[in-house]
Amino acid sequence: MSLNSFLKLVEIQTKAASMIPFSLGSLYALYRFQQFNGKNFLLMFISLLAFDMVTTAINNYMDYKKAIKTYGFNYESHNAIVKYKLKESTVIGVIGILLAIAVIMGFLLYLNTNIVVLLLGVVSFMVGILYSFGPVPISRMPLGEIFSGLFMGFVIVFVSTYIHIYDQNIITLFYSNGMLRLEMNIIELVYLFLISVPAIMGIANIMLANNICDIEDDMENKRYTLPIYIGKEKALKLFKALYYITYIDILLLLVVGVEPVISLLMLLTLMPVRKNLKIFDETQTKKDTFALSVKNFILINVSRIFAIGTALLINFFLVH
Repeated sequence: MSLNSFLKLVEIQTKAASMIPFSLGSLYALYRFQQFNGKNFLLMFISLLAFDMVTTAINNYMDYKKAIKTYGFNYESHNAIVKYKLKESTVIGVIGILLAIAVIMGFLLYLNTNIVVLLLGVVSFMVGILYSFGPVPISRMPLGEIFSGLFMGFVIVFVSTYIHIYDQNIITLFYSNGMLRLEMNIIELVYLFLISVPAIMGIANIMLANNICDIEDDMENKRYTLPIYIGKEKALKLFKALYYITYIDILLLLVVGVEPVISLLMLLTLMPVRKNLKIFDETQTKKDTFALSVKNFILINVSRIFAIGTALLINFFLVH
């Protein structure tokens, strides 16, 4: 397998969907708690990147195996197995190696933190695999947007924050004398969820845009996604609404003082986002307009990372 075919199989360009929430969580740990653990950061980075590639490779492999319509842009150009004539055994081998790396790094991360990281990691791995694999994969149901948004948008942000502050009682799980006790700092957990909302909505919209563009192909291939259930018109309205929820969330975070004031500049991204929404509303194709959902996600969330990073630098120079 060549490097180009490997990168296409794992769709390396889509890894921003996991790396951006990961970066956001790490910066949030620094900004709010003044904590950063370099070893845990590196372990999670490797595990997360490897597992993200696993889920994409499995998704491409299952699409290849279950495809009924075997022609057109989505099949002939989008699927690396077809485009590069990859052997099934090679693809399965790559998936196995990447999964082993993800599991080993994840287990080392657990040993360096606590049981909360292990439990969330196990659940995330299960959801990631079941997303494309099994008798009824999540990606072939009207639940893809919910699962991808919550697990990639919230769980990644939460864990990438938690690995730096696991000893500060945000969530603590105790087992003693047959009793299991869970303690949570509700306020900080609510703040973490609100911090994650732009990532949740952006990732859900990437999935939604993908499914809107693929309505006809998905019906032929018996993938009963959310736009097929609610119709294209309602799906497009939902697509717009999720972005506006993002900006409402940012304003709320500014009001409660969790987001730095410099994040007000983020509101400027509303103009290009609205422009992209108008273009997507007119035409929905994988080849021409799907990328707009990815651009919106990157535009909104990278600007947040820039804002929090800038606030950190300002605080550093003020202290020193």
